[in-house]
Amino acid sequence: MPETPADPPAPSGVDTTVAHSARVWNYWLGGRDNYPVDRALGDHVIETYPQIVEGARADREFLRRAVTHLAAEEGVRQFLDIGTGLPTHDNTHEVARRAAPDARVVYVDNDPMVVAHARALLVGGGHGATEFVDADLRDVQGVLGAAAELLDFDRPVAVTVLGTMGHIPSYEEARSLVRAYTGALAPGSFLALCDLVMPDGEAEREALRRWNEGAALPYRAHSTEEMAGYFDGLELLEPGVVSATRWRPLPTEVGSVRDVEQYCGVARKP
Repeated sequence: MPETPADPPAPSGVDTTVAHSARVWNYWLGGRDNYPVDRALGDHVIETYPQIVEGARADREFLRRAVTHLAAEEGVRQFLDIGTGLPTHDNTHEVARRAAPDARVVYVDNDPMVVAHARALLVGGGHGATEFVDADLRDVQGVLGAAAELLDFDRPVAVTVLGTMGHIPSYEEARSLVRAYTGALAPGSFLALCDLVMPDGEAEREALRRWNEGAALPYRAHSTEEMAGYFDGLELLEPGVVSATRWRPLPTEVGSVRDVEQYCGVARKP
């Protein structure tokens, strides 16, 4: 049997004794930037809620389709990716630049491992520049001020927030943060948001309990009404707020699209 690859060395400041959401998510996506504690929690959640892996992958596919649409069809050339997570294939800047080579992208996260990887892999300069902001998304003015070094907020910007708002302790605070970001955008800007919507069943409650007992950052699921509330005052693009697999899916060669419990939407600021 082939040997299991060794775990990557931990960057300075990274705690490998407690599971972190970016690394567990990376594990569910098939990445290698995770540690035994992350894989243990990931497997522990999967035991009760195996759909989480399919949801994580659907979230990533939504990012690809949404960013491609915004760059290719809506003419967006500026992207603010909040709650970046660990880099994998088809990151926001890569997807955007396939459609628009001059696209500018700013990533925002404050996880030490994400910061280390982003600085090594994502930061570029010149034409179609990419930058990284090491900040807590709750510091809206700090994030916007740092992002303004690359992005022009007098022109349209697409804000992407995927799998992130469930980490904000209350829905009211999360919605207020989204409104603060969209309120700072120019007309013609966009919000692309995706997060977890779960039935209130025994298996789902147990999965969240396991996560919240084992992870550094707790998580909460949304209702479909709460997801729709993030887009209040904006103009939702078709097909509205739907399961991530249902947002403008590509034609499937075999079978049909299945719903997942990651819900998403893309909306324009009038």
